This record gives sequence, structure tokens and C-alpha cells, in this order.
Amino acid sequence: MVTRKAARQAETEVDALVDRLRAGGLRRTAARVAVLAELVASVAALSHGEIAEILAPMGFDRATVFRNLTDLTSAGLVVRRDLGDHVWRFALQRDGEADHGRQHPHLLCSDCGTLVCLPDVKVKITPARGWKRAAKMEVQLKGLCDICAS
Repeated sequence: MVTRKAARQAETEVDALVDRLRAGGLRRTAARVAVLAELVASVAALSHGEIAEILAPMGFDRATVFRNLTDLTSAGLVVRRDLGDHVWRFALQRDGEADHGRQHPHLLCSDCGTLVCLPDVKVKITPARGWKRAAKMEVQLKGLCDICAS
């Protein structure tokens, strides 16, 4: 049984997602709210397949999920990354994180493919002689996540 407090909390969360959609110039649809809710709840970037699998019991097919991920990415609400393994992963664009990839390094688990932020790690990169400054730089480490390492 859902308590009134839990129901109000869920309604508040949906209202916040709808506000994000409107700010991005998008209409509220059940699929968009569901995709955003999964990305909000996720601690790591998710692939299209992972999101589609999670939302399948709610009646959303893979094409619907993909279209909505594309729309959310175009609106600047979601960030899409290719981590070199030819799988796009999607994460919520957090407030104040316009250039998330340059703020801190990420760990890509070589076993399960999870992408995890490493906010407590600082990396200093010094350019080699003769090289100009890089226009764009992201640091990505590959290894095992905590779950796969145990």
C-alpha cells in the first residue's frame, strides 16, 4: 500500500521532471517522463538497451525509448557518450554540468560496461613538447567497478 507521503513525493518528482521537459522545449509524454525518471535514479550512465529493458514492462518499445533519448539529448537534458566500445551511454545533464566530462574522470568497467563518475580523483595532464593545447579533453579510466571487482 502506498502512503500519502510517498504518493506526494512521487508526484513532486514527476512535476520536477515535467519542468525539465518544458525548460528544454519538449512536451510531457509518458515515455519522456519514464526515461528521465530512470536517468535521475541511475548512478551510472545507461545504454539505450539497458533503458529499453527497464521500461519494457511499462509498455515502451526500443524504438520509442531511442526516439525519446534522441529528443532529450537534442534538448540538452541528456548527455550521450561513446566510450570507445561502440555503445552510446546516456546520463542526465545535471544543473551546472555543461561540460561534465572535463570536470572529473570516469571509470568504464571492462566487465559490465558501467560508466561511473570518479569525482574525488584529480588528474593533471601536461602536454608533450611541440603539442598545442587540446581543444577538448576527457579522461576515462578502464578497469573493474566495485561490483565486478568483488
